[in-house]
Amino acid sequence: MKLKVTTLDNAESGEIELADEVFGVAVRRDILARVVNWQLAKRRAGTHKTKSRGEVTGTSKKAYRQKGTGRARRGNLKTNIMRSGGTVHGPTPRDHSHDLTKKFRQLGLKTALSAKAADGKLAVLDAAKVDSHKTGELAKRLQALGWGNALIIDGPEMDELFQRAVRNLSGIDVLPQQGANVYDILRRDQLVLTRNAVEALEARLK
Repeated sequence: MKLKVTTLDNAESGEIELADEVFGVAVRRDILARVVNWQLAKRRAGTHKTKSRGEVTGTSKKAYRQKGTGRARRGNLKTNIMRSGGTVHGPTPRDHSHDLTKKFRQLGLKTALSAKAADGKLAVLDAAKVDSHKTGELAKRLQALGWGNALIIDGPEMDELFQRAVRNLSGIDVLPQQGANVYDILRRDQLVLTRNAVEALEARLK
């Protein structure tokens, strides 16, 4: 698969050959769904908690005598049916993460890259480097390229000025190649890879 390489000034900079085993994999939604669920499950804090009847403040003394009052029988006031009582079967702190094999995670990343390529939402940038950290200048360049909602993935080393310039742009995310993941690729409309990112991803996923 061949794609044209563009620059930040919206000029062509040759072509690049993309490996079919990384960017030409059959797109399977079930694989993408499983990997996204795995990522989001790992992010969950799992700190949700409610108090049981043994943890709420109060006394376990019988409220009043069993018989003779004309009222219902009542013992511990910390039961779940009482006001400010404990919760039954409520959530407790837990780890929501689950295992997913390395091969499956790699397949998920290949599938996400291939899905963007198949939809025509994959672009290759010559280099993500700028001479100024001014956000306005970079915003005009990206607007001319039609990248209003995009994820830009660079090589292992990222240009500091580019990172500072893109930091305040809503709808634009930037990641080094080692941070490339399925969820961030799918949540943005356009995927932009630099030449360095393509080389690094192919070496990582082949």
